[in-house]
Amino acid sequence: MKVAIVHDWFVNPGGAENVIKAIVDIFPEADLFSVVDFFGDDQRKKYLNGKTTKNTFIQKLPLAKKKYRTYLPLMPFAIEQLDLTAFDLIISSSHAVAKGVITSPDQLHICYCYSPIRYAWDMKFEYLKESNLTSGFKSFLARYFLYKIKMWDVNTSNNVDFFISISNFIKDRIYKCYRRDSKIIFPNVDVDAFPLNEIKENFYFTASRLVPYKRLALIAEAFSTMPDKKLIIIGDGPERGKVEKIASCSSNISYLGYQDYETLKEHMMKARAFIFAAEEDFGIVPLEAQACGTPVIAFGKGGSLDTVIDKKTGFYFDEQSVDSIVEAVNNFENNYMVLLEPSEIRAHAMTFSTDIFKENFKQFVLEKCEEKGI
Repeated sequence: MKVAIVHDWFVNPGGAENVIKAIVDIFPEADLFSVVDFFGDDQRKKYLNGKTTKNTFIQKLPLAKKKYRTYLPLMPFAIEQLDLTAFDLIISSSHAVAKGVITSPDQLHICYCYSPIRYAWDMKFEYLKESNLTSGFKSFLARYFLYKIKMWDVNTSNNVDFFISISNFIKDRIYKCYRRDSKIIFPNVDVDAFPLNEIKENFYFTASRLVPYKRLALIAEAFSTMPDKKLIIIGDGPERGKVEKIASCSSNISYLGYQDYETLKEHMMKARAFIFAAEEDFGIVPLEAQACGTPVIAFGKGGSLDTVIDKKTGFYFDEQSVDSIVEAVNNFENNYMVLLEPSEIRAHAMTFSTDIFKENFKQFVLEKCEEKGI
């Protein structure tokens, strides 16, 4: 059986690239394809077992390494130029265009879908706002291209034989966008890298890239109204100034900026609880916290509903608002004893390990291959 793995792009390693690493481990003889690949040798060795990839013409366009996203309008055309006719099984790893590769009826195409293209669907207006494209001629062009990509995205969903979704939230989004059912297989998280620590200190913790949808400024604002509760924030990004300003006016909030991996992990292990206010498709960081035995106070929508168990491994809050976060923290303080022990919280996180992902993913794919007769 000849296997092709198609990924959107290899630029900055993240959760999707950890998934690719696991899939490559399952199918070590597979050929790899992507829109662009700018991995260095160390990244290629870590995530791709040293394999080289076959890429689209966008790889050679001017400034593609830093500005590859600006070529989004060309990506649907580009991905369709990849010739996969020699393969029996195509696995696409897609949050953008990878699932749009052309396949024939005698091939099996399974898409591991992180999300339908967010820019073209429910996050379109947020994308336009963040890109300063809410009005004017450039806004018109952007909206037109997103409309065309949305139509292409719907059409190419019909070329996928089976969808795998990363969470119940994405399962619902896939059905909403494509009217297709999907199998949920949670992505792998490197929970082994986060040791259990049963002795917690008296501070709350949050960490992320400081972008608007992560809502770290909102978390800081909430804790500024609770001067008796200490909050430590790690991260950097466009909203740094806003977070710094709130922290500078609040003696109970410590903003540490960007910190290395070991420092982040140490705070994760020692924190009384981790605060998570984003509406994520899945959300890896809350599971890393739980692997340390640290409970999570999370916004009760999106992937958090799959990764955090309310009143067992953490507590939910209902709205992305100061009052709702404050209420959840007070609820946590008053009902802390109902939570599982740190070792049991870690046991929950371990159900999202790489070994379990590999087992579930391999079983599903091989079952579909057997049904297809390949």
